[in-house]
Amino acid sequence: MRIALFITCFNDTMFPGTGKAVVRLLERLGHTVDFPQEQGCCGQMHFNTGYRREAVPLARRFAEVFRGYEAVVTPSGSCAAMVRDHHRVLQPDLAPPPVYELSELLVDVLGVTDVGAWFPHRVTYHPTCHSMRMLRVGDRPLRLLRAVRGIDLVELPAAESCCGFGGTFALKNPDTSNAMLADKVHHVRATGAEVLCAGDNSCLMHIGGALSRTRTGIATRHLAEILAATEEDADEHPS
Repeated sequence: MRIALFITCFNDTMFPGTGKAVVRLLERLGHTVDFPQEQGCCGQMHFNTGYRREAVPLARRFAEVFRGYEAVVTPSGSCAAMVRDHHRVLQPDLAPPPVYELSELLVDVLGVTDVGAWFPHRVTYHPTCHSMRMLRVGDRPLRLLRAVRGIDLVELPAAESCCGFGGTFALKNPDTSNAMLADKVHHVRATGAEVLCAGDNSCLMHIGGALSRTRTGIATRHLAEILAATEEDADEHPS
């Protein structure tokens, strides 16, 4: 299958390794991955902060750039939800292309759960709010993680609780955000995990910052990075 990668602004700017992991993973599974250079913001930041008029041209550009692809994959539940749920609100006359969060693409479209990954570490998984509540990805990420060789996957207590990031929510409501974050960190530490995994780097950055500041020694990894890992990477300790 010919698949387009929508990397998102956040990943492109701060976590480019996640996009590279998506490409490695899909190419290992035998698919062709394109990266349209003309892509830009999906408009989520504008839409969520009330600048809907400014988000319209971004939504239209998105549809133009990704037109014609069998599938568009993004390593971000929040941006996938923006395109699928809100681009229709912004541009009802223009259907968005078929956009999938990574676990949806792998399980529902490509029909795989065992992607040949190897990650010999104790891992716990945080389901991000957009992927869980808007996309309803359910247990797809966990099914993919359970098939990873060498992994010790442990359940995260109160997993469905928000980490407190929420984009500008963390800036506008810092006290509430920090309280939510403290609860999440407490639960992550209780698992004894070496690595916290999630499908959105925004949440991983928020939680990972607290894990680092409190010197827990717990690393963070995007789902794509774990699924892209192979036995050749087994000697590398997560950092």
